[in-house]
Amino acid sequence: MSDTVVGRFAPTPSGRMHAGNVFAALMAWLGVRSAGGRMVLRIEDLDPRGNRPDAAKLLLDDLRWLGLDWDEGPYYQSERGEIYVEALRQLDENGLTYPCFCTRAELHAASAPHASDGTFVYAGTCRGLSSEQIAAKSQVRPPATRLRVPDANDGTGTIEFRDLVYGPQREVLARDCGDFLVRRSDGVVAYQLAVVVDDALMGVNQVVRGHDLLGSSARQIYLQRLLGYPQPTYAHVPLLVAADGRRLSKRDRDLDLGEIRAHEESPRHLLGLLAAAVGLAEYGEELNASNLVERFSWNRVAAHAQEVCLFVLDEYRKG
Repeated sequence: MSDTVVGRFAPTPSGRMHAGNVFAALMAWLGVRSAGGRMVLRIEDLDPRGNRPDAAKLLLDDLRWLGLDWDEGPYYQSERGEIYVEALRQLDENGLTYPCFCTRAELHAASAPHASDGTFVYAGTCRGLSSEQIAAKSQVRPPATRLRVPDANDGTGTIEFRDLVYGPQREVLARDCGDFLVRRSDGVVAYQLAVVVDDALMGVNQVVRGHDLLGSSARQIYLQRLLGYPQPTYAHVPLLVAADGRRLSKRDRDLDLGEIRAHEESPRHLLGLLAAAVGLAEYGEELNASNLVERFSWNRVAAHAQEVCLFVLDEYRKG
């Protein structure tokens, strides 16, 4: 792995960034810039169902307004389909995948969500289908593609790594997620595979994102091993929540940048408040992103990770 830290922004063009998205982007940018590294911009527009035509342009403009620059890109996942298909072919040739005909309703009825993150553990319903059964089911509906994971007593399916913020992590794939999707039934390559391929080919060795994606890391590390890719360092940052404890969301337009920029000439107030949430600034300071580079350390972020980062909308406005 290169000694140069290579990070990435990887936004989905499904709507305007909200304060929680900005927080994760700021931490990713500071992790790179504080180490003198290189930042890659990738637009994760693989799923056409949630994309908005104008959102990618707005994302780039908002990042510039925030002072969060990048050195390479933007890359668009929608233009990289052949690369993902080649990775799928490699997995298939090694006997690691199989077709799955389960509907969403059947999956939810057959399994309970894992307690930590709500992930449904796949019961292996389609794992042992015969060629005749596969042919018959294919006449009814197109299959998704699942990746086989080792049995729980096989040590290769136990994934351990250290997160820069949340410390040591351990997951047994068979117990905590089961065989997982690498391609959906509509032909769209699954998030888990696409990000693994992209991060490897773009040289990304430091992945920074929200805590809600911590549960994806073990699956991605397993894919990296199967495909012969290096494993990046992971840092999952606390989620920002509203006063009622609800996660900020694009759908609910929780203080999105459209609203912020309509009332603010600069991002200094917002960035100062976000930095204060993890001990990089005092509450009330107004700062540019560049002012935070020398203050940044993962130890400081980790020291605040167990605290709930309440982003009270009224507090932003009264500031």
